[in-house]
This record gives sequence, C-alpha cells and structure tokens, in this order.
Amino acid sequence: MAVALVVIAAGVSLAFWAASGGGSTGPEAASTRGGAAAAPTSPSPSRSYPLSTAPRTIPAVRDHSPARGPGWQPEKDGRVVVDDASLADEGKLIAGELGMAYAGEKGDDRSGDLRLALQGDEGANPESYEMRVGDGRVRITGPADAGVFYGTRTLKQAVHDGGTAPEGVVKDEPAKEQRGFMLDIARKNFTADWIEDRVRELGDLKFNQLGLHFSDDQGFRIESDTHPEIVSEQHLTKAQVRRIVDLAESRHITVVPEIDSPGHLGAVIAAHPDLQLRTVQGSAVQGAIDISKAESAEIVDDLLDEYAGLFPGRPWHLGGDEYQALVRSDPEASFPQLAAAARQKYGSGATVADLATGWLNDRAATVRANERVPRAWNDGFFRDTSVEADRDIQVAYWTGKEIGARQPLEYLQAGRKVINYNDEFLYYVLGEPQTFVYPTGQRIYEQWTPRVLRGTTAVPERYDGQILGGSFAVWCDLAGSQTQDQVAAGIRMPLRATVQKLWDPGRPELSWAEFRTLANELG
Repeated sequence: MAVALVVIAAGVSLAFWAASGGGSTGPEAASTRGGAAAAPTSPSPSRSYPLSTAPRTIPAVRDHSPARGPGWQPEKDGRVVVDDASLADEGKLIAGELGMAYAGEKGDDRSGDLRLALQGDEGANPESYEMRVGDGRVRITGPADAGVFYGTRTLKQAVHDGGTAPEGVVKDEPAKEQRGFMLDIARKNFTADWIEDRVRELGDLKFNQLGLHFSDDQGFRIESDTHPEIVSEQHLTKAQVRRIVDLAESRHITVVPEIDSPGHLGAVIAAHPDLQLRTVQGSAVQGAIDISKAESAEIVDDLLDEYAGLFPGRPWHLGGDEYQALVRSDPEASFPQLAAAARQKYGSGATVADLATGWLNDRAATVRANERVPRAWNDGFFRDTSVEADRDIQVAYWTGKEIGARQPLEYLQAGRKVINYNDEFLYYVLGEPQTFVYPTGQRIYEQWTPRVLRGTTAVPERYDGQILGGSFAVWCDLAGSQTQDQVAAGIRMPLRATVQKLWDPGRPELSWAEFRTLANELG
C-alpha cells in the first residue's frame, strides 16, 4: 500500500496519509524528558499519527509527554478564552500575537480554542505551567498568572512562522527564580524605545528581571523631582520609565533599579562638589562621596525614597562596590575624617571598612522601609570588620579580582543568598577594557551554570538553593564603542544561552550549532 509522507512542521508531529483506513503506527513511546506519558488523542478514522516530539523552544521545555494527533495551529476564527478575569492581559496579548479573537471568560469549548486557566497544587512554583494539546484545542494552566504567561510564550514559539504545537502535555518550570538582564544606562544613554524592545525580547525568553543601573560617574539618567540638579541632559523622563515598568509588568518582568553608592556617584558629586571625598592632602577621589558627612546620606536617601514610587518591584540594588577609600593601603591614614567618623559611630577600634559597611546597612534600611529587598555587589562586603552587613542583603557576585577578594564559598557558608553575575561569562563590557572580552553564547551554553559563580569552577551542589539565579549584564565603560543596535545584536545569543541555563542548568539536549540554528528560526 503506497503511503505519502506529509511534513506538517519541522520538529513537530508528522501526519501519515494512508490510502485507506486508519490504525496505529507503532507502540507507544516513553515520555520526552522523563515525564509520564499522556493519554493519546484518538486519531480520525482516515489518518494515523506518530508520537509527537517536544516543542522546539528557547529555553527548552523540561518535560513533554508525547501523544498521537495532528497538533494545533492558530486559526483566524479561533478564540482565546480564559477561566479567570485575572488572565485577561495574558489572553489579550497572545490573541493579538497569534491573530486570534480574545473572547474573555467562556464556559463552552470549541474546536480551535486556546484556553487559559489558573490551576495547580497549593505551594506549587508560581512560574510553573502545563500546556495540553489535543482534540483540536490547547489548554494552558498554572498556579499563578506568571506561569500561564510562560505557557503562552512556549505556544508562541511552537507555532512561530507556521509551526504546529505538538500533541501531548508540556509540564515546565524554571530552575532559578531570578533570571535577569542588567543594563548600564548611566554611562551610555539608551532610548526608551530600545529598552522597550529588550523588554519584549526578554519576556518571550522567560526572563523575569530587568536591572537598570542609572547612576554613575558619567551620568544620572532618570528625571528627578527631589534633586533635578543631578540629572544628565540625556535622560529618561519618569513618564518613559513608567511605560517601561508597565510593559515589563505585562511580561511578568520586575525592573530592578540601582543607585550605586558610596562609590560611582560622580554625577551627583558634580552638582554637589562639597560632598566629594578628599584625601588628607586635599586631593579629590573620583566618584566617591564622603560618608562621614550627614548630607551625603541625606541626598542618597532622598533619591532612594523618591524612586521607590517609580519602581514598584521588591528587589533593589544598592551597589556598594569599588569605594575608592578602601583601595588605599592605609585608609585610616589617607582619610582621617572617615576614620574619626567610624570610631565615633562604632567604637575605638572601628575602621573605614566598618563605616562603609554601616553605610550599606543604613541604605538597606532606607529601601527596607519602602518594603524592598536589598542586594549589593560582592566587593561591598568586607572581611574582618566589627560591623557586619545585614543578613538580608543579597550578594550580587560579579568578581574575584577586588582587593581582599573573597571566594563565593565564604558568602554561601555564611548562609547568604547569592545572585550570579560572573564577570568571566556574563559581562558584556563595551570596548573590552582591561581584560574583558565580549562573552559568547557558546561559552555560556557549554561551560556556565548558576553554580559557576567565579572563574569556571562550580560551587558544591549543596549550596544550589542559596543561589537565587543570575543576570547577564551590559556595562558601558567605553560608551562610544558600539551603537545600541550593535549592543542588541551582540547580546542576542548570550541572552538566549543564559536563560537556557537559568531555566534548566543541566546539559542541554541540543548542540550549540543546533541551538543557534533554532534561535535563528525563532527570530
């Protein structure tokens, strides 16, 4: 009996058209990626189907139970329906993307429907979801709207460019709760439109944090009502930031602001030169604010309080890195005013490092009063101080090159929670100054995991639960080295590799060449 093979879509179910009758094409296969096999959909009498394969997505789904059937494609007269009004935003977004009609809450089922629903076990990961494809319909469920949204991202990729969502059941969730991209808009001005484009890209890739480093020596890039004198000529207005934040929220992305202090405050100091740190000889220290002066704390706290009203998310980056007072061989001799303030506040044996730690704790208290969760760069934590950084300040681990560098294990053994910003894999530094080179997606994909916090060696698996996730970072040290379009192109594959390893840190099933090809197919 002659059989013609019809390819429905690359990487998805194949339909075999028989000259007469239907029938099985072979024994049931085991679940893809270790899940339990779902009950297959009954084929029509005149066709039979092989078992489906997992949808081809970035990041890859973690579990797919195959089934027999034609799969699903969006149709213009198809509906997106929801079981809960709280999923209206997710429903309207995917309906617009797939060219379908958003029908709201409906109790009836029709062929071709995409249904979104809240459903899941109590205590389940709120970012988990299940996608069932069968009987000519798709049903995406999750314990919270974030999970349902991620299910729609999987579906969007599966049907991209005429593709077919494969029959069966996807069960998926991220390994890490923080999947971030950090952008230095202080040293280089990025347009609001460009940032919004990145938000859409991040959302489709299931990232959930966008960091904005908007204050540094070279610029202060967001409009301020409390201190307009510090704002750079090129900056984002608050209205533009609100649009970015709203767009991010619609993609379940939290915008994480960073006002770095007590270093990297050159733009603030330019308007307030009396607050600049000076040595015992009177020499000004670039970017460093004098933390012995009450006015220094007042202006930074003014800004932290002001922007709490602009950024509603809970994470808040305090910076804390590279305070130049602490790179001197004898900080107490070089900065007697800091030494005196330390002794006055913390006792006769206190040091400049104690004063800097107290500064970090005080800024953490400011953001904590606004119900925020503080984080700081790892070189803002110091060894052998009488003042200890507050326990709830998360460690943004980026380098092992600072003076008195501490291994990641020191933070983990102390019980601290850590976010991976490993500068040897995840730092895209414009102009490649010092020893930096532009990171490649391939190196991240093949060698990095969230447990590789420093260098190329992973910390022991027992600490995995303390590593909250990771963030790819763009730093604009030599701002003119690339245009913003060149930056977008340069980070495209590193972003995809990073989120793949944050979603599932195990060895990917695809080779790098296959992953890159898939990324190009998905756009």
